[in-house]
Amino acid sequence: QVQLVESGGGLVHPGDSLRLSCSAPTSRLEYYTIAWFRQAPGKEREGVSAISASDSPWYGDSMKGRNTVARDNTKNTAYLNLYGLKPEDTAIYYCAADTLDFGLMNPANYKYWGQGAQVTVSS
Repeated sequence: QVQLVESGGGLVHPGDSLRLSCSAPTSRLEYYTIAWFRQAPGKEREGVSAISASDSPWYGDSMKGRNTVARDNTKNTAYLNLYGLKPEDTAIYYCAADTLDFGLMNPANYKYWGQGAQVTVSS
Protein backbone atom coordinates (compact mmCIF):
# COMPACT_ATOMS: atom_id res chain seq x y z
CA GLN A 1 0.00 0.00 0.00
CA VAL A 2 1.33 3.41 -1.00
CA GLN A 3 0.04 6.42 0.88
CA LEU A 4 0.35 9.68 -1.06
CA VAL A 5 0.20 13.08 0.59
CA GLU A 6 -0.33 16.23 -1.44
CA SER A 7 0.36 19.80 -0.53
CA GLY A 8 0.58 23.22 -2.15
CA GLY A 9 -2.95 23.97 -3.28
CA GLY A 10 -4.67 27.25 -2.61
CA LEU A 11 -6.28 30.38 -3.99
CA VAL A 12 -4.35 32.21 -6.69
CA HIS A 13 -5.01 34.97 -9.19
CA PRO A 14 -5.17 34.55 -12.96
CA GLY A 15 -1.68 34.44 -14.41
CA ASP A 16 -0.10 33.19 -11.20
CA SER A 17 2.08 30.11 -10.81
CA LEU A 18 1.75 27.36 -8.23
CA ARG A 19 3.67 24.25 -7.24
CA LEU A 20 2.01 21.13 -5.93
CA SER A 21 3.93 18.44 -4.08
CA CYS A 22 3.27 14.73 -3.69
CA SER A 23 5.16 12.70 -1.11
CA ALA A 24 4.91 9.21 0.38
CA PRO A 25 5.67 8.86 4.08
CA THR A 26 6.03 5.06 4.05
CA SER A 27 7.09 4.13 0.50
CA ARG A 28 9.87 4.86 -1.95
CA LEU A 29 8.37 6.83 -4.84
CA GLU A 30 11.39 6.28 -7.08
CA TYR A 31 9.97 2.92 -8.19
CA TYR A 32 6.69 4.37 -9.39
CA THR A 33 5.32 6.42 -12.22
CA ILE A 34 3.74 9.50 -10.68
CA ALA A 35 0.88 11.19 -12.49
CA TRP A 36 -1.16 14.28 -11.90
CA PHE A 37 -4.86 14.52 -12.65
CA ARG A 38 -7.46 17.16 -12.02
CA GLN A 39 -11.20 17.16 -11.63
CA ALA A 40 -13.43 20.20 -11.82
CA PRO A 41 -17.00 20.16 -10.48
CA GLY A 42 -19.29 18.27 -12.83
CA LYS A 43 -16.44 17.14 -15.07
CA GLU A 44 -14.49 13.94 -15.50
CA ARG A 45 -11.04 13.47 -14.09
CA GLU A 46 -8.45 14.40 -16.71
CA GLY A 47 -4.74 13.85 -16.99
CA VAL A 48 -2.37 16.78 -16.58
CA SER A 49 1.06 15.16 -16.70
CA ALA A 50 3.13 12.25 -15.48
CA ILE A 51 6.73 11.33 -14.83
CA SER A 52 7.97 7.77 -15.13
CA ALA A 53 10.29 5.97 -12.74
CA SER A 54 13.05 6.62 -15.30
CA ASP A 55 12.30 10.38 -15.20
CA SER A 56 10.57 10.63 -18.58
CA PRO A 57 7.85 13.31 -18.51
CA TRP A 58 4.50 12.97 -20.24
CA TYR A 59 2.05 15.80 -20.76
CA GLY A 60 -1.65 15.56 -21.34
CA ASP A 61 -3.60 18.01 -23.45
CA SER A 62 -5.39 19.73 -20.60
CA MET A 63 -2.55 22.06 -19.58
CA LYS A 64 0.10 21.44 -22.19
CA GLY A 65 2.67 24.23 -22.24
CA ARG A 66 1.57 25.54 -18.86
CA ASN A 67 2.94 22.90 -16.55
CA THR A 68 6.07 20.93 -15.82
CA VAL A 69 6.47 17.77 -13.82
CA ALA A 70 9.51 16.71 -11.82
CA ARG A 71 10.62 14.41 -9.05
CA ASP A 72 13.31 14.54 -6.39
CA ASN A 73 14.06 11.04 -5.20
CA THR A 74 16.32 12.35 -2.43
CA LYS A 75 13.22 14.00 -0.94
CA ASN A 76 10.88 11.20 -2.01
CA THR A 77 8.66 13.85 -3.57
CA ALA A 78 7.15 14.62 -6.96
CA TYR A 79 6.19 18.10 -8.09
CA LEU A 80 3.71 19.68 -10.46
CA ASN A 81 4.51 23.24 -11.46
CA LEU A 82 1.60 25.18 -12.88
CA TYR A 83 2.03 28.40 -14.84
CA GLY A 84 -0.24 31.05 -16.30
CA LEU A 85 -3.20 29.80 -14.31
CA LYS A 86 -6.68 30.58 -15.59
CA PRO A 87 -10.05 30.45 -13.82
CA GLU A 88 -10.92 27.34 -15.85
CA ASP A 89 -7.97 25.58 -14.17
CA THR A 90 -9.91 25.62 -10.91
CA ALA A 91 -10.17 21.99 -9.81
CA ILE A 92 -9.02 19.42 -7.31
CA TYR A 93 -5.60 18.19 -8.37
CA TYR A 94 -4.62 14.63 -7.51
CA CYS A 95 -1.36 12.77 -7.66
CA ALA A 96 -1.41 9.06 -8.40
CA ALA A 97 1.20 6.33 -8.43
CA ASP A 98 1.64 2.92 -9.98
CA THR A 99 4.21 0.81 -11.77
CA LEU A 100 3.36 1.27 -15.43
CA ASP A 101 4.99 2.38 -18.67
CA PHE A 102 1.99 3.05 -20.88
CA GLY A 103 -1.43 4.61 -20.56
CA LEU A 104 0.03 7.19 -18.22
CA MET A 105 -2.84 9.64 -18.72
CA ASN A 106 -5.57 7.10 -17.99
CA PRO A 107 -6.69 7.40 -14.34
CA ALA A 108 -8.03 3.84 -14.40
CA ASN A 109 -4.45 2.57 -14.61
CA TYR A 110 -3.44 3.92 -11.20
CA LYS A 111 -3.91 2.09 -7.94
CA TYR A 112 -2.68 4.66 -5.43
CA TRP A 113 -4.09 8.17 -5.05
CA GLY A 114 -3.49 11.22 -2.94
CA GLN A 115 -6.27 13.02 -1.11
CA GLY A 116 -6.35 15.86 -3.62
CA ALA A 117 -5.40 19.53 -3.41
CA GLN A 118 -7.87 22.28 -4.19
CA VAL A 119 -6.60 24.89 -6.64
CA THR A 120 -8.84 27.90 -7.10
CA VAL A 121 -8.01 30.55 -9.68
CA SER A 122 -9.98 33.74 -9.18
CA SER A 123 -9.52 37.47 -9.34
